[in-house]
Amino acid sequence: MSKLLFVDDDTELLSTNKKFFTKEGYEVLTAANAKSCIQLVTLYKPDCIILDIMMPKINGFTTFQYLKKICSTPIIFLSAKDEEEDKIKGLLLGADDYISKPYSLRELSARIKVQIRRTLRQPMKEATISYPPLTLNLLTHKAYFYDEEILLSNREYELLYLLVSKPNLVITYEQIANAMWGNYTSDDRRAIMVTASRLRKKFETYDGMPEFIETVWSKGYLFRTRNGG
Repeated sequence: MSKLLFVDDDTELLSTNKKFFTKEGYEVLTAANAKSCIQLVTLYKPDCIILDIMMPKINGFTTFQYLKKICSTPIIFLSAKDEEEDKIKGLLLGADDYISKPYSLRELSARIKVQIRRTLRQPMKEATISYPPLTLNLLTHKAYFYDEEILLSNREYELLYLLVSKPNLVITYEQIANAMWGNYTSDDRRAIMVTASRLRKKFETYDGMPEFIETVWSKGYLFRTRNGG
């Protein structure tokens, strides 16, 4: 049974979510503030965290930054409707996904399932994919520049893996969104673009790293190998 942790100062919403997702077969934990959230994460190690941004005293962004220091659990941000800047800030911090309030419980359920499925994905026969100086370890979900780890968020690694696994082929925005979140909406294109931009900036900090990731105008992205033409 997978464990979910909902973090929100709206206790009525927490109760609604707990009832729905308990019926869905999850073990559901709830926290009304950052302190309780951190305690529950430490004690129970949930499989997915659904974190509200607008909380009193310690907001979701600050809570997220601390959580990423102590766990690798996928985190879905909840943001107020039409607060695009909150969504972009969450993506820049490295959130795995976001959903706007008010939201459909069925859609949130689908997004949670995608995140848990990603973390539980069976290891592939080959332990690594390597295009020197870049190497991906498929068992640990880490990327390396030679022997030095490139610190990536879960979302950044997932995008890089999708591109690297199909070198020299265009991966469309829709294909990326379906693989990462289970569906595609117009908002997802912006999220993918932000993630790709962050990935490129991190690559730029490593001397000699070739420009692997190419933008294919209006379509998506391509991982170009040196002999890919």
